[in-house]
Amino acid sequence: MITAQPFLLAWGFSGWELAILLVLGLLIFGRRLPELGRSVGKTIVEFKKGLAGIESDVNNSANSSSASSPPSALPAGDRSIGVASKDPLQQPKN
Repeated sequence: MITAQPFLLAWGFSGWELAILLVLGLLIFGRRLPELGRSVGKTIVEFKKGLAGIESDVNNSANSSSASSPPSALPAGDRSIGVASKDPLQQPKN
């Protein structure tokens, strides 16, 4: 079981000090808390939608690239690097 005691000791707060801070926070932000909760909830939903959209884009591009043919239509023996030819169908001379 995790207790709050290490947290309180690390920041120098005792139980009473933390309770007083929570009460002051509720008094100051009490009316705004439901609105704040709604805005945080909407932000989280939008963030998850964005992540899902990015994941689907990545999956779609990975699936389409693995299903497509290799970029070069030349046979394996004719793939020489650095040889420029005006006619791509012309066989290189050896």
